[in-house]
Amino acid sequence: MTKVIKRDGRKVEFNPNKIREAVLKAFEDVDKEVTSQAKIQSSNIANYVKSLDQDSISVEEIQDIVENKLMASKRKDVAKSFILYRNDRTRVRESKMKLMNDIREKLTASNVQNQNANIDEKSFGGRVGEASDTVLKQYALDNCMSAMARNNHQNNEIYIHDLNSYAVGMHNCLSIPFDDLLKNGFNTRQTDVRPAQSVNTAFQLVAVIFQLQSLQQFGGVSATHLDWTMVPYVRKSFLKHYIVAYLKQSPDFLDLDLLNMMFDTYEEGGIIRNKFDDWVDEHKHEFFEKTGLKESDFYLGNTNLDKVFYQSALYDTINETYQAAEGLFHNLNTLQSRSGNQLPFTSINYGTCTSLEGRMVIKALLDVSIKGIGKLHKTSIFPCSIFQCMKGVNRKPGDQNYDLFRLALRSTAQRLYPNYANVDWSGNAGYDIEDPRTYFSTMGCRTANGWDVNGFGQLKDGRGNICPVTIIMPTLAMEVKTRMIEQYGAEAVAEDESHLVDRFIGYLDNKIYEAKDMLIERFNWISHQSPDAAKFMYENHVMAGYVPEEGIVSALKHGTLGVGQIGLAETLQILIGCDHTSEKGMALAKRIEKLFHDRCKEFKEEYKLNFGVYLSPSENLCYTSMNKFKEKYGVIKDVSDKDFFTNSIHVPVWIKMTPMEKIDIESQLTGYSNAGCITYVELDGSVKNNIDAIETIVNYAMDKDIPYFAINVPNDMCTKCGYTDDIANNCPMCGGDEIRRLRRVTGYLTGDYTTAFNKGKQQEVEMRVKHQTFK
Repeated sequence: MTKVIKRDGRKVEFNPNKIREAVLKAFEDVDKEVTSQAKIQSSNIANYVKSLDQDSISVEEIQDIVENKLMASKRKDVAKSFILYRNDRTRVRESKMKLMNDIREKLTASNVQNQNANIDEKSFGGRVGEASDTVLKQYALDNCMSAMARNNHQNNEIYIHDLNSYAVGMHNCLSIPFDDLLKNGFNTRQTDVRPAQSVNTAFQLVAVIFQLQSLQQFGGVSATHLDWTMVPYVRKSFLKHYIVAYLKQSPDFLDLDLLNMMFDTYEEGGIIRNKFDDWVDEHKHEFFEKTGLKESDFYLGNTNLDKVFYQSALYDTINETYQAAEGLFHNLNTLQSRSGNQLPFTSINYGTCTSLEGRMVIKALLDVSIKGIGKLHKTSIFPCSIFQCMKGVNRKPGDQNYDLFRLALRSTAQRLYPNYANVDWSGNAGYDIEDPRTYFSTMGCRTANGWDVNGFGQLKDGRGNICPVTIIMPTLAMEVKTRMIEQYGAEAVAEDESHLVDRFIGYLDNKIYEAKDMLIERFNWISHQSPDAAKFMYENHVMAGYVPEEGIVSALKHGTLGVGQIGLAETLQILIGCDHTSEKGMALAKRIEKLFHDRCKEFKEEYKLNFGVYLSPSENLCYTSMNKFKEKYGVIKDVSDKDFFTNSIHVPVWIKMTPMEKIDIESQLTGYSNAGCITYVELDGSVKNNIDAIETIVNYAMDKDIPYFAINVPNDMCTKCGYTDDIANNCPMCGGDEIRRLRRVTGYLTGDYTTAFNKGKQQEVEMRVKHQTFK
């Protein structure tokens, strides 16, 4: 024997010592020492291979000989040790090979998966991010969790979301306390930022803060009551514009050499000043002395102010507020701050502030939404706008903000945004009507903060979801059914449906407990990170409750742990042959959802952590989990005869019904969720001309206690002329065939679904039926 053929095809010199070392290791693992017998047997096997009458031999052939020789000896235990070692090495080797292949695919973008519609996987940043994510995911599976958690994830039973962020210890999402940050200023790694002094600056800082915080976490960021937040800064701008109008009337104003004053600088106490600043400051002081006014006098609607100066200041403030809102929308659609040219997942909640300043902000936000962004007035992808519906405030004619609700409906008909949050939702009981920070608000995707078991009550600001998992219910149902068929036979299982259901419920219950354990594992992992890893978040108390002496768990404990789910409709089909659009299916659906709800309530009390039922978005999981299901169980009618699982408790997208019927069905189940859910209806393009119909549907959803509601309308845009509507193949205005087909994924919008969505999500979009407004 002279040559050994390696697994990669290379030929190397035969080295008998490698055989001896492998055999000795097997003996040592069993005997805990290297005995003389071990040395003799290892040498005998090595010499046997060496004596073979052939020029070369493969590594696998050598290992087969070692196995056979050991099995033929009296030491079967050593043979077993060698076989286990060989299998482990094979598993590690294959895992490394798969990892390298996966990395190669990501770096070359040769197998784009579109796991996240907000990521451009073909871009340089996307390729680098996707390749590093591949390594981080494998590291997390191998090193950061229990075997139970890893097996659940790999077996398609309980999915760990954002696995790429597990090892570094990031949390998911956060509702940002903008009131505090804009009022007090904040620190960044390189500098500090002063408090906002105008509505324009405040809106700019909102975009900056969104971007900064998005880098501290892996999920979305939101403003919970942006209209209320902006009121002080509208007033600051109004005050500035009023004083400017006053100063322009001074006798010496026309004689000022303003440009030279601006450049006439000097240093005072280490601060660089100029003559222009001095003139403004001197006259501002003079203004307050002469007029006897105070800063608190400057609010819209104050009839005691000078009418001429008031009108001038109001005009300038309206313009500034609109431009500030317009700047926010453009910033949030261009600040690509994550790998893959990814924009921060931003959401803004508004609609309940009835002050003139608050109404001005709401109006500006809706006007910008309707107008669109860029040269072609494209529908804005971010921020996800959410209009907060509230009885007595904006729901009915006569309510102070009813006109703004109507404007929101018009924006929805044209731009899909805003979505609608139900401030009166029963699940948000106990909120403080005097404190908009406690009003029901949500992330665009659906994540919501319920009652905090650790002292913050219904406060939303500074809280978010720490991490979610999703139980893949169709896998569980099929596992139970398959085992029962093996045990009792298919006919017996079909005849005893209740036994199958009971077995499934028991198995699901066990998996909910395991999901809880997986969330606690990750929560503890996150809690052991240094606050320096997210310095902006902890130093500025962006996540509320942080006490340095107690560690970051002092803040994290106020967030939620989401026990999610996917595929209720398919699960019901597996178990009882129908979905929850039937009375029989709904009865079982309620039993399943009550189990989720009751267990999370128990966990919340036992562990003093905010466990909640999360009706998962599953943008990518709907496709990947179905692929794994098909690999194991094949194509099953009404279950796996498509490329996606139905999202959470939703009615399957292909079932025809009215919007009210869909709301009636899903509203029976959304109340079991307290960590986030959403209900959609699909309407055709003609609804743009029937705002009354949209109002009826939204109000119906609110009255049915739906917490978070959205309406999907066709939004195709010709990229040549900007025409937007339901477009077939060619633009009816210019004949162009380059059409951007924007659709909703999760609660957010995204780019052209034909390129941004994965294969399963694309099919789901194409199978969506329009819910006819009336029978």
